[in-house]
Amino acid sequence: MDNLLLHLKALGFNSYEAKVYLALLKKTPATGYEISKESGVPQARAYDTLKVLEGKQMVVSSGTRPVTYIPISPKELLKQSKNDFQKSLNYLSENLPSPSDDFIEPVINLRNSKEVLKKVIELIENAEKEVCIEFWNNDLDEIKPALQNAHNRGIDVKVVGYDDFNLDFGVFYKHGLADTIANSLGGRWIIMSIDDTRGLVSTISDKSNDFEGIYTKNLRVVLIIKEFIVHDIFLLDVEKEMGKELTKVYGQDLIKLREKIFGLDFRFKTH
Repeated sequence: MDNLLLHLKALGFNSYEAKVYLALLKKTPATGYEISKESGVPQARAYDTLKVLEGKQMVVSSGTRPVTYIPISPKELLKQSKNDFQKSLNYLSENLPSPSDDFIEPVINLRNSKEVLKKVIELIENAEKEVCIEFWNNDLDEIKPALQNAHNRGIDVKVVGYDDFNLDFGVFYKHGLADTIANSLGGRWIIMSIDDTRGLVSTISDKSNDFEGIYTKNLRVVLIIKEFIVHDIFLLDVEKEMGKELTKVYGQDLIKLREKIFGLDFRFKTH
């Protein structure tokens, strides 16, 4: 019942209108008094609400004494709502003003695992050309089905995976320093770029499993995210093809390169 009310409100019903419409579906035809009892809407408000719904052509009165009411069918309601919504979309598409020249796409905060993973899946599902993503084995079950579907519909999927897992589709590279990075961060991350137009970065604490992240369509920020992933892929491919030679020059896990860039007592170990 609560979900029905919630979704009717999403179509533009207020609380009383939603309750009255649902009451009429259960008992029809019905008088205002009967609708009030069935819906729990006060009688005076029930009559006012019926007049509003009648004006919206969602309810039809009988013209008898006493007056009774019947609702339009759910199928007709949804058809009418869809048409009205499409008209509004068409009008707004043609008439909304363009952003000012100094408009900057915002960076939107994502504050929990539900928000982060919902946005990750949404971005993958809406990709048109390319998905670039780095994530840990912990989040594989959530993310893999969406990636597989994207690959199946022709999207170029590039993945850097941490903590020992493999994918048998797309371009996949396994990152060998998951423990080092997790110890440095105190957790893991999800980093992704979609079609060079949308980006997401989230860190996840090992202690609390709390997700915190950002999502943006700011092209400058998306460029940085994409470059981060691409540089990881470049380096992983070079390590794959020239591992022994690199170890000779830079040591195991490129330790000498890290010391060269960050100093002998470095703490930043995310590459």
